[in-house]
Amino acid sequence: MFRYLPLLTFVVFGATPERLDQQAKAYFEQKQFNGTVLVAEGGKIVLSKGYGMANLEWSIPASPETKFRLGSITKQFTGMSVLLLEQDGKLRTSDPIAQYIDKAPERWKGITIHHLLTHTSGIPNFTNFPDYAKTMMVAAPPAETMKRVVDKPLDFDPGTKMSYSNSGYTLLGLIIEKASGMRYEDFLRTRIFEPLGMKDTGYDSDRTVISRRAAGYEMEDEGTVRNASFIDMSIPHAAGAMYSTTLDLAKWDEGLSAGKLLTPENYKRYFTADKNNYAYGWTVGKRGTDTVLSHGGGINGFATMIYRVPERKLVVVTLSNVLPSQAGKLAQELMRLQLGEDVAVPRVRKEMAMPVETLERYIGRYELRADFVLTVTLENGQLMTQATGQGKIPIFAESSTVFFPKVIDATLEFQVDPATGKVTGLVLEQGGARRPAKKL
Repeated sequence: MFRYLPLLTFVVFGATPERLDQQAKAYFEQKQFNGTVLVAEGGKIVLSKGYGMANLEWSIPASPETKFRLGSITKQFTGMSVLLLEQDGKLRTSDPIAQYIDKAPERWKGITIHHLLTHTSGIPNFTNFPDYAKTMMVAAPPAETMKRVVDKPLDFDPGTKMSYSNSGYTLLGLIIEKASGMRYEDFLRTRIFEPLGMKDTGYDSDRTVISRRAAGYEMEDEGTVRNASFIDMSIPHAAGAMYSTTLDLAKWDEGLSAGKLLTPENYKRYFTADKNNYAYGWTVGKRGTDTVLSHGGGINGFATMIYRVPERKLVVVTLSNVLPSQAGKLAQELMRLQLGEDVAVPRVRKEMAMPVETLERYIGRYELRADFVLTVTLENGQLMTQATGQGKIPIFAESSTVFFPKVIDATLEFQVDPATGKVTGLVLEQGGARRPAKKL
């Protein structure tokens, strides 16, 4: 997908609940978000509300008590678990993972627990494998998942680069179980959820009856909604198998702010970034003089996001159960509003039909950077874009030269030479920035 630009401005005024609600409602009305939202500052909830349905088949509305699959927000709980075990003297983040994993290959001997936590191990990401869509339907505890990567070469030498790897966090689940002598889900419950009063949070299961659990959905091109593809929840494990509510994630934020689980020294380590601003399950950024901690999640039918600004005691959570979803962008904008920025309410974009001969003019490759090219193709009458290293995204005409994707907030304006009528390039507008690209 297209990448969002970093936040650059910082102002210190809060938004009204009505203004925050207006932003969330606009995304819901444009079918870009369905789920629940929470904004809290200084320990007080500013907005806590559901938008749309938790279950479409039974017309059950989403509410702050609705439980959503979290996807990769789970990783911050895995990082916390590792540091709790280190405080217990059960392991060290500097330990080689081979101490805890039976029959670890020789090429893994230089990989430490820290490398897994920071995605710097070089172990390839199993969710990127071509057969993942099939294998995700079959139960596989971490030891079985490990078999899928154990014979694969490393993507790079441990510690030299960062590449997001669900494989690494699944292996961390195995290490947590080995070091604690407990199942991963039991460790989370007894050491994190119960101490923080998170009664509506747990390890999701396809077999367990879980009250107030949202169903996951995926929207098809023609706007119809279908049930999300099945995934056995043993697959994501410590990389993404949790469920929770916005209210429980506010308790999580309160527990972190109050320092209830770790020593001050270990909290500092928990939020200290390695490569690519990634810490132990958190991305660490700066906004003016403030630290911004964040992480998103995506799993079949669900998209989630959490932002924390510790200096302001501000937390924003969006949990969505219909894909595609702008849960991440909405959370970012709610945070910006609460920090006092002007943020535009999403406008309704009207799609218009374009003749095929017009669309054909735009086929080609457009260079945004030497290492970042946007390829435009025409497939069955639909104009498609694909950025380097990303999936294909359809774009729709707003005019004869201006197009937009429906799954993200961006505009592509094709540049046409008035003398020759030839397309010379395009301008990608996203996140308040305009980036020109010449046609190759």
